[in-house]
Amino acid sequence: MKSRSWLLIAAVMLLTALPLWLAPRPAPGPDGQPGEVFAGTDSHAQKAIAEIAPDYRPWFTPLLEPASGEIASLLFALQAAIGAGIIGYWLGAAVTRDRMRRAAERAGCDRAD
Repeated sequence: MKSRSWLLIAAVMLLTALPLWLAPRPAPGPDGQPGEVFAGTDSHAQKAIAEIAPDYRPWFTPLLEPASGEIASLLFALQAAIGAGIIGYWLGAAVTRDRMRRAAERAGCDRAD
């Protein structure tokens, strides 16, 4: 049983790492700079807007501009983790509340007899 668990863990790790390793590198951009492997849609949207409407001006500027793409990714991951924690807490509380309600109903039915 233990060898089967280790094989499963190794298979999951391999299936996780292989696509990242085997993914082709993006072609260099028109400016000669190497393309970003994990570029988001924001940069693509900015390029599309610049092509469609070169004189476009944003409606507002951000209050906080991250120093680098890595920090922006960190903030996005932190936001996702906090959201997942809140949803997980709510789901756990709802399930526990339902179990406690059902247990109380069963206990109330037993006393009535």
